[in-house]
Amino acid sequence: MKTLAALEVEGRRVLVRVDFNVPLKDGAVADDTRIRAALPTLEELRRRGAALILVSHLGRPRDREPQLSLRPVADRLAELLGTPVQLAPGVVGEEVAELARELKPGEVLLLENVRYEPGETKNDPALADALAHLADAYVNDAFGAAHRAHASTEGVARRLPHAAGLLLEREVTTLTRIVQQPERPLVAIIGGAKVTDKIAVIGRFLEIADAILIGGAMCFPFFKAQGHEVGDSLCEEAGIEPARRALEQAAKGGGARLELPNDLVLGDRFAAEAGRRELDGVDVPAGWMGLDVGPRTAERYAAEIAKAGTVFWNGPMGAFELAPFAAGTRAVAEAVAQAPGTTVVGGGDSAAAITQFGLADRVTHLSTGGGASLELLEGRQLPGVEALA
Repeated sequence: MKTLAALEVEGRRVLVRVDFNVPLKDGAVADDTRIRAALPTLEELRRRGAALILVSHLGRPRDREPQLSLRPVADRLAELLGTPVQLAPGVVGEEVAELARELKPGEVLLLENVRYEPGETKNDPALADALAHLADAYVNDAFGAAHRAHASTEGVARRLPHAAGLLLEREVTTLTRIVQQPERPLVAIIGGAKVTDKIAVIGRFLEIADAILIGGAMCFPFFKAQGHEVGDSLCEEAGIEPARRALEQAAKGGGARLELPNDLVLGDRFAAEAGRRELDGVDVPAGWMGLDVGPRTAERYAAEIAKAGTVFWNGPMGAFELAPFAAGTRAVAEAVAQAPGTTVVGGGDSAAAITQFGLADRVTHLSTGGGASLELLEGRQLPGVEALA
């Protein structure tokens, strides 16, 4: 993977693929974490005399919905960079090309939502050509989109001198080290709702980790596979058989221990004002749903995390967005923040949780990758990274 330090950028126009797929509220950026994550690369390129043409997607537009315009992003980026950021009227075309040609070193042009162009997700060669013609060099700093072979992540990289941005380089280096050279013990904390979304990474960690701690709604397919009652808990039926296979793999030994909750916090509905009770066990009665791991489980998981040389956390332990059911996720977040080893948090919900609890600055690395993080850990090739070779 070619790095930013080796790319000649002085006096050149550099097309930078960033991940500004941020939440909006009332026409403004509601969470600028991903924008801030790109600042080191953008500031380094400007310091070295490059003119910047930024390209990003936002949401999944079916057409050119104005509510998915990058205008609020341009405004927030200008505030963070302390310099004007011009929003192009489109992604490509003569008017956009003219704006790109007029850029001076240090200036910043943000293209409109690249998914306004139907050719983006199809990796259309014509769109990749048009993007390449805007610039003299290409930098990919959008790790969160690197697992997609799109025109702005893979196609254009084949057409220009290229390099990885500082964020993408750090993401790949950090996550690769977890797989190839972790400090032991390696503890993976896997939560969230669906086993099927994460069964591949669970399988990978069963091979390379020392312990896997399961939480969130995805524990219920494991419980059902063991014959437990799950009540009204969210239980992904399609996840039961993969969970059974994972349990069988763990039972063979020789790999990671697969740890499940041994107590739960229940609610009679999914709401902050729901009736709440603690269950010493995991058989959920009818009319109740498991919404958090219990205090004994949280204490046990925290003890495992405290002994770890490397921790990877993806997915909350429960419905942390509901205050009565946030304790398990908070306990894990605090344990990760206090852990003496390398700590990596990946996935939108995990990142949101650790940020909500004010602990984001106390982990080694807060990944912006989501699906890209999981695919890299699974051992899959990421097209946006492979194109930077």
